[in-house]
Amino acid sequence: MCLMAHPESNSSSSLIVPGEATSACWSCGTMRAAHFCSACGKVQPPAPTDYFAFFDLPRKLDLDTAVLERGFYDLSRKLHPDLYARAGKREQEWSMEQSSMLNDAYRTLKDPIRRTQYLLRLEGVELEEQSMAATEKARATGGLKKQVVPPGLLEEVFELNLQLEELRAQKKLGEDDPALIEEIGRQKLELEEKYDALFDELKRCWSAWDQAMDEAARGKARDQMVDLLNRRNYIRNLVRDVNEVLEN
Repeated sequence: MCLMAHPESNSSSSLIVPGEATSACWSCGTMRAAHFCSACGKVQPPAPTDYFAFFDLPRKLDLDTAVLERGFYDLSRKLHPDLYARAGKREQEWSMEQSSMLNDAYRTLKDPIRRTQYLLRLEGVELEEQSMAATEKARATGGLKKQVVPPGLLEEVFELNLQLEELRAQKKLGEDDPALIEEIGRQKLELEEKYDALFDELKRCWSAWDQAMDEAARGKARDQMVDLLNRRNYIRNLVRDVNEVLEN
């Protein structure tokens, strides 16, 4: 996984907040909010907005998921394309586009990891998942998978990677070393425990982010979340590699 900065994605000047009047309704001319006209109730064309604003939620990580779910079902009932089957073509298209964004926003925000990654993207940090692509490339070429190891994990995964290579070589020869398999299995359990512990650390970072009062505090929480996500994703992919070797 790599980190790329995109300063332009941190700008919110062009985004529309659903709770605010933004422009005139296309049907009656009244100032309307993003999804519906407050006067005539007509569905409006999709407006540029982020997923938090789509649900009229603050850009926070420790979300009240019950509020999110209620908002999702309320908007689902109002935006469902079936309701606009007899409406004009524009309204049908807008309801489909709004419904699509609604579903994407809900799937992203209800998942704590995807929610964290999404907020980081809004803040100008792009987390790119490269391990799966690296795995597929290695399988296609017969080469070794190249993946950057987070600095905090270098020492503890170095020996495991050597052991995995040794076990792969043994399996190609039709051999098995029970002691080696047992040791790899033990390290796998330790990694799974660390994976869960990193999620608990990540949740603490949510609180630090949500309560941050200045850019310095936000930057510190942001950097910590990036580091935790990098380590967590590397461990997840390493455990997947271990399972593949043990099962083959």
